Amino acid sequence: MGSRMRLVWQWVRTRIYDGVVAAGYDDLNRSHIGVFRFPGIDGLRPSEVAQEMQITKQSVNELLGHLERLGYLVRELDPNDSRARIIRLTNAGRKLERAVLREARAAEAEIAELVGPRRFAQLRTALDELVRLTNPERTDVA
Repeated sequence: MGSRMRLVWQWVRTRIYDGVVAAGYDDLNRSHIGVFRFPGIDGLRPSEVAQEMQITKQSVNELLGHLERLGYLVRELDPNDSRARIIRLTNAGRKLERAVLREARAAEAEIAELVGPRRFAQLRTALDELVRLTNPERTDVA
C-alpha cells in the first residue's frame, strides 16, 4: 500500500513541478517546490517545516536560504522567541505558492479523469478517512 501511494505521490510531485517550471519558475528545483505545501509555510518556523517535510533543520534552512536569495521569502525574528525565525512569503513567494496550488489542483483533476468521477470520489473519501484515523491531530487536512 505504501509503495503504491508513494508512486502516485511522485507522479503528482512531477506534475506540479513540471507545471510550475512551465509557468516560468525555472530557477527552482523539485526540493524548492516541495517546501510549498498545503496548508502553506507563511508564518511557520523553519523547524516546523523540517518536521512536516521529515527532513533535517539544516536541509530546510538550506532550501529556505536559497528561496530567500531568489526573493520568494524572508526569515524574520519570531516576536515570541528572539532565537527563532518566522518564514514570511514575499509577493513573489505568494505568486509561487498560488502556482504550486494551481498545479496541484490540475494533477488532482487529471487523476479524477484517469479513474473517473465516481471512483475518484470514493478514493478521496477513503483518503480523508485515513487521514482522520491516522492523524487525529491534523485539522488542516481534508
